[in-house]
Parts: sequence; structure tokens; C-alpha cells
Amino acid sequence: MASPDSLLFKPLKFGKVELDHRVVLSALTRLRADKNHVATDLMKEYYLQRTSTQGGLIISESATIAKHHGGMSYTSAIWGEEHIQGWKPIVDAVHNKGGLMYLQLMAYGRTASRSAAEEDGFTIKAPSAIPFEGSETPEEMTVEDIKNTVQDYVQAAKNGMRAGFDGIEIYAANGYLLDQFIQDVSNQRTDEYGGSIENRNRLIVEVVQAVADTVGAERVGIKLSPWSYFQGMRMENPIPQFTDLIKKINNIGIGYLNLIESRVSGIDYTDGTEKLDWAWAVWDKAIIATGGYLPETALELVEKHPDRDIVVAFGRRYVANPDLPFRIQRGLELNAYDRSSFYKVGAPEGLIDYPFSDEYLALQKN
Repeated sequence: MASPDSLLFKPLKFGKVELDHRVVLSALTRLRADKNHVATDLMKEYYLQRTSTQGGLIISESATIAKHHGGMSYTSAIWGEEHIQGWKPIVDAVHNKGGLMYLQLMAYGRTASRSAAEEDGFTIKAPSAIPFEGSETPEEMTVEDIKNTVQDYVQAAKNGMRAGFDGIEIYAANGYLLDQFIQDVSNQRTDEYGGSIENRNRLIVEVVQAVADTVGAERVGIKLSPWSYFQGMRMENPIPQFTDLIKKINNIGIGYLNLIESRVSGIDYTDGTEKLDWAWAVWDKAIIATGGYLPETALELVEKHPDRDIVVAFGRRYVANPDLPFRIQRGLELNAYDRSSFYKVGAPEGLIDYPFSDEYLALQKN
């Protein structure tokens, strides 16, 4: 059993909200939205199950900011009224159960699938006309496209707040559009949005500033993956690039920084050993640590850094254990996850059929 005095289960001011504990549901795409990218009752049940403790934070699966920034069928979105109305009952249900919920915003860029582009009627665009292995060559974005993208993020953030979300997470990791602008393996522009550290960071700083101005800086977080190779990423030396970016974002005053550790690359675990100490050193607010944590390693992390406001994100283990915070606090055995069922389009299997612990269920009856 975790110590009752463990920092993992101590309250924390987290941007604009107050958390009762520091176990967070990570954003996880699971392909359970409908064909129009509207959230479903199945998704509602999934998020409601994982609002199993008071005052915990749920981060939504990625929601596409605009149709022309899409890239995958049956993923969620937030660009239209139908998307707002699809998310609203989910957020309301989470709130009614005592939880907090942030909306993750994303754009695909060169990672968009050709079939999804044809289905939704848009052209795949990216910072530069550089494909990653196995994909088609995207069209290079114009400066006008880039300026419009900032406004797409602003409108998506407004829509998210209309749906009732407590805050916004800007997804700038794992090889998607904003990450493509940051790194020189995917951005070889020669204008003000490429060619130097400052220029490659320009779009993301503009997006973060604009969203912060729109919803309030403390309600905004950002997710980065400096060490990831996923989807053709990983510049030779990411430290100078990301140090500059994190310093600039820190100055904007947003609520938190979500960092993916080197042992995680997209959907896979790796043997990466690169550290993120340099990133922590230039950030002075709350941190979400994402990196395939186990209960014992999460407990160890927060105890090792009592002077930092750290919360720990869990993905697949939270999918398999809807009462994960309870299990960690009580030292209970975890359900094993079934990776083969993660992406079953529209299916309840692998999403809402994992059992709660007997101890949790017994407590709910009392």
C-alpha cells in the first residue's frame, strides 16, 4: 500500500484548478468517435468510469482543431457545433462526479492519412514538402496557411471552453503538426518559420500565446516529446531547440508542461536513457511526467522531487484500470491491458469492459 503521506495523493494547485491527487489520465486516441468525428456515448462511459476518484484530472483524447487539419477516421474533433455538443455531456458527467477535464488540441500535418484527407476533402499540408517513411509528400504550407492555423487553434480553444472543459492542452509532440515545425528533420523552410531555432519555434509560441490570451494562461498546458523518434522525428540535438521553446513558453505563464520521456516513442516503449533534467531546469511551474510509469516508479518520482509540482500521467494502465488512483493508493494488483483491442473502431471491448477492483466496488456500496 502507498504511504498515506505520499505526495502522489496530496492536493496540488495545478494552473487554474485544484487537484486532490496527482494521478492523471493521459490523452489517448481510441477511435471511438463517429464518422463525423463527434464524441459518442461509448466515450462518455469510458471517461466517466475513469472519473473514479474526486479531484482527479482527465485529459481528453486529441481533438482535431479544424477539418483541414485532420488526418484519421473515427477520431474526435472540436471545430463544429456538433462537436461542442458531443463533448458537453461528457464534460458535464465528469464534473458531476467530481472530476476535472482538459481538452487536448491537435493538428496532423504530414501524418494525415490519404484516405482520411479524401474522406473529409482536404489537402495534406506540412511545414515543408518532406514525407516521413511510408507516407506521401505533403504540400508546403504558405505563410497565410500558418497564420490561419493560429486562428484555428484559437477557435478550437473557444469551442472547448464552450463545451465546459476546465482547460486546454496543446499537443506539440509525437511528430504531429506543431512538432513538425519545431524540428529540422521536418521543417526546412527559409522564411520566418524555419531556418533557425527561433524561427522553428515561432509558430508554436504564437499558438500558445494566442490560446493563453483567449482562455487564460493558467488554463493552458503543452505536451512535448524532445527525444521521440515516432513518425520520423528526432533532430540530431534537440536540447538547444527545446530549451529555447520551453523558456519562451514559461514566460507566457501557462499552467503546466507535459513532457514525454525518452523511454516512450509514440505508442511504443523503448530503451531510451536520455534525460529531461535540462527541460525541468528552465521550467518553474507544474509538470506532467509521461513515460510508461508503474505505480512504484510514480510514487518514487514525486517523492524524489518534493520541491516540484509533479503529476504523473498514465495511459494504457489507466485504460485497463478505471479505478487506477484507488488501486495505487491501496497497493492493489493491476489488470493487464490488451493492446490488440486499443483501436477497435466503435467497439466497447478494450475500452469500457475492464473491471473495477472488488475493494473499490465494495466501497461504493457503503
